[in-house]
Amino acid sequence: MNAKYDFHIHSVLSPCGDEDMTPNNLVNMAALQGYDVIALTDHNSCLNCEAAMKVGERAGVLVIPGMELQTAEDVHMVCLLPDLERALALSKLVREAMPPIRNRPEVFGPQRILNENDEQVGEEEILLVNSCRYSILEAVRLVRDLGGACFPAHIDRQSFSILSSLGEIPPEARFTAAEVSAGGDAPALWKAHPILEGMHMLRDSDAHYLEQMPEAKPALPVSRLTAGEIIAIINQKPQR
Repeated sequence: MNAKYDFHIHSVLSPCGDEDMTPNNLVNMAALQGYDVIALTDHNSCLNCEAAMKVGERAGVLVIPGMELQTAEDVHMVCLLPDLERALALSKLVREAMPPIRNRPEVFGPQRILNENDEQVGEEEILLVNSCRYSILEAVRLVRDLGGACFPAHIDRQSFSILSSLGEIPPEARFTAAEVSAGGDAPALWKAHPILEGMHMLRDSDAHYLEQMPEAKPALPVSRLTAGEIIAIINQKPQR
């Protein structure tokens, strides 16, 4: 089947996420827009993944637990994990690698932890929109050791992307995928950076608001709609 996907969505746990981005709202919006699979990728945390996964089971949308990790180089990386246990393990390790700066909700926004009924059960006190101490290569290795996939986010953007920070994609990272914004020019990126021709070019919304979740279009061919199958496909170079 061709699974319609969006592997980069934020919830109210991200301080820049809108208050309407609750597990029920974002998962059910994904269902209305025709997605088969989404990933919840809050900044440097996976603490709302459990709630979203439970809502996904009810709504008929596969929710992969994930994270948008900000590396020591100020590069955003999309991390997808095969199950909640390993996602929470990554979340714990990244939190321990974050600077101990407290969030100021009145400035950055609240960082709300919700359950599957959209009830608040906690709030993250450490400010999540900072870089952790893991380098790009360390982050890739950490996520892969947990059985996940890790690839650079929105490489076409002028901030917090691997190209804007480094000017190139390091071959030693051995990326098999890269994310392009919805309106990004993939052919131009291939021409400028030939290393991308051997990767999956994934298009995600990076939605922080419900209205930023478009009708589902990008699709990935899969034999089984499971997190493990999707991660395995992303971790293999595509057949051109």
